[in-house]
Amino acid sequence: MDIVDRATRSRMMSGIRGRDTKIELLARKALHARGLRYRLHDRKLPGRPDMAFIGAKAAVFMNGCFWHGHDCPLFRLPASNTEFWRVKIDANRSRDIASLEALHAMGWRTAVVWECAMRGRPAYEFAGLLDRLEEWVRKGSGNLDFRRPLPEQTTAKLAGTET
Repeated sequence: MDIVDRATRSRMMSGIRGRDTKIELLARKALHARGLRYRLHDRKLPGRPDMAFIGAKAAVFMNGCFWHGHDCPLFRLPASNTEFWRVKIDANRSRDIASLEALHAMGWRTAVVWECAMRGRPAYEFAGLLDRLEEWVRKGSGNLDFRRPLPEQTTAKLAGTET
């Protein structure tokens, strides 16, 4: 059972943004300042990537840890209406996997930047993440997954994991 009434929950949920999130805007602005040009939420591509670098055939997804069910400290299944959230988040995960596989089949490279990789990080770590992302878009290969670094990892290891 929900702890707030239906109208309040509806108002709360309508305030949650699916695009132009804070982390997405920060990354977009920084990459644009570095001379990279991209399309936003290109409907022609599977999953409508947050940024699509057409010439480089590189797609970037900026994923919120809660909505995409990331295995990190920022994700916690809600205590109320648990089954609803489990089904919803599992469907989001399945859709994410299908979108990435479809892009790979089309010859696109993908990068997923998780909220936990950017949230609460010092500016120098954010700059390092953007350096690595820029390098990957311009001349990289494979696919990237930027996750929150473990406490013992240094900023040099923040570069993301390539698959």
